[in-house]
Amino acid sequence: MTAPTGPNTTDVPAAPHIADVPPYEIRARHTGTTVTVYQAYRPDLGLPAARDGRFPEAWKRDRMTWIKPSFLWMMYRCGWGTKEGQETVLAVEITREGFDWALEHAELSHYARGVHPDRDTWRRNLRRAPARVQWDPERDLRLDRLPHRSLQLGLSGEAARRYADEWTVSIRDVTPLARRVHGLVREGRLDEAGALLPVESPYPLGGAPVPDRTATRP
Repeated sequence: MTAPTGPNTTDVPAAPHIADVPPYEIRARHTGTTVTVYQAYRPDLGLPAARDGRFPEAWKRDRMTWIKPSFLWMMYRCGWGTKEGQETVLAVEITREGFDWALEHAELSHYARGVHPDRDTWRRNLRRAPARVQWDPERDLRLDRLPHRSLQLGLSGEAARRYADEWTVSIRDVTPLARRVHGLVREGRLDEAGALLPVESPYPLGGAPVPDRTATRP
């Protein structure tokens, strides 16, 4: 089953609106109550999760897991679902309450001068935090870098357990969508590929840490 489709909101670099995107901005498919994030797993884990709409017991709740609101960044990470161990791409719809809680309890994955008083304080905060934020260059349809950043949210301990057992609303297998979009990109049919992308709009940063808050715009 594929994700609902809509207009392209993450265009190739030549799109005129790219320069207007803030350097640090969460862009996601979201409703008033949920946020959709993406992950990729091996089929023996991903397919049962999609079938049952929840993560199976085999999903390790004591390990850190990374969720990505950007479909194209997930495609970059999993190679359109072709990388070993990442053949099944999942769209996981979780509660906004859970997503916001993770952002509010997150620490940056790296030390940032001006944000942290010193490296030791950052390390202590990172060890205690149940979530961590990493900002990586967003990707276009060709998976080339864009000038703005995309959020990755790492969940561990309490956050990982709550993600799997409390926050998850639905899980869908969007591997067919990934393959269809990839096929169109390879044929150079970017407009058609872009039209199939899930619609991702700005989401409030809330308490999410950023390396430089002066670089964000309201």
